[in-house]
Amino acid sequence: MPQKIIIDTDPGQDDAVAILLALGAPELKVLGLTVVAGNVPLDLTLRNALRICELAGRTDLPVHAGCGGPLEGELVTAEHVHGASGLDGVDLPEPTMQVAPGHAADFIVNTLRREPEGSVTLVPIGPLTNIAEAFRRAPDIVQRVGRIVLMGGGTFGNVTPAAEFNIHVDPIAAAEVFASGADIVVLPLDATHKALTSPDWIETMRASGPVGQAVAGWTSSYERFDREKYGAQGAPLHDPCAVAWMIEPGIFSGRRVNVEIETEGRWTRGMTVADWWGALDRAPNALFIRDLDRDALFRLMTDRIGRLDRQGQAAASKLMT
Repeated sequence: MPQKIIIDTDPGQDDAVAILLALGAPELKVLGLTVVAGNVPLDLTLRNALRICELAGRTDLPVHAGCGGPLEGELVTAEHVHGASGLDGVDLPEPTMQVAPGHAADFIVNTLRREPEGSVTLVPIGPLTNIAEAFRRAPDIVQRVGRIVLMGGGTFGNVTPAAEFNIHVDPIAAAEVFASGADIVVLPLDATHKALTSPDWIETMRASGPVGQAVAGWTSSYERFDREKYGAQGAPLHDPCAVAWMIEPGIFSGRRVNVEIETEGRWTRGMTVADWWGALDRAPNALFIRDLDRDALFRLMTDRIGRLDRQGQAAASKLMT
């Protein structure tokens, strides 16, 4: 049976690839998208989520608007990485889908209460504001969560020397989620920085069909920033790693450790403090991923995202006969 998931997202090019990967995977059943402000403000992340669903032919999928800023403080965004729209690199039409009624946090609460306990995994690939807000509104749902598989954090930063962007945007929310007692899997920068695109992969996606062409356009645009910043030969696709772990966890390796979030440090606010060697003798609260098989990951993405194009071509053929 497919694993039931809710994707919490702030699209973002790599968010878009992650969503398409999930929608193309028969191993997963996406119950809905909950949208949060992050890479760009909420009105744009919401617009982008709707456009991605329409590209994938999933206009049936509920898309809920969530928090427009962190639990405390001002919103930090990343247009310098993702462009003014958050999805620069491809011109998609304006969405005709309607936003589903109700706050994203309430959708999470209601879904977890409706589905059998432990059957739904939350997959946050943006700031953790919506997840923390849902837990604040309904503490009883924490025990109903099957698992939280998130992209965030790292033993180094990408927006400050200490902090990764998703955690940096709302460290209070992140601290609350890590302290919740939920079963957590962390896909941090330590692993995701190894998920580098290549020209060959981008061209393979471009030849796939409309969905693959969008992925190629997004990643070509997105990788320019990373090449200039890191001097790498490609761009790290951070967010798809969380979805890929759900599909094929054997691609990844790590260990269970204690993870805490720094919320007050002058230089380290938003830092993910992963006690890899057990120095503080605290009970592990997360599986912290440190490595991945890059080639296996990109084979998986090629196949599952390509499946959306194959399904679209099959549907078009039926209409023509």
